[in-house]
Amino acid sequence: MTIIYKVLGQASPAASTNTDLYTVPSIVSAVISTLVICNRGAASSSFRVAVRPAGAAIAVQHYLMYDTVISSNDSLTLTIGMTLATTDIVTVLSTSGTISFSLFGSEIA
Repeated sequence: MTIIYKVLGQASPAASTNTDLYTVPSIVSAVISTLVICNRGAASSSFRVAVRPAGAAIAVQHYLMYDTVISSNDSLTLTIGMTLATTDIVTVLSTSGTISFSLFGSEIA
């Protein structure tokens, strides 16, 4: 078993656009350790984070955070410790388009 520690994904999605931040590759599982959300804008904004098992279409039960407000020029760091299986997808959305998402963790092959 090989464990690779890495940046799993980074994105700055357009406003109100669901964006896949990370998809677990074939024959790999993953552990998410940290998610950093950064609002680069001059106004407060909100965001969403969802995990879609096996690439399922997004549904209400997938949300970890929903319309969570982040202040202007602020960052939020979440220590998660979540395991994901092959083809699971982390999806993010920003209401303003001024939020950056960075996902850190490891892949296990």
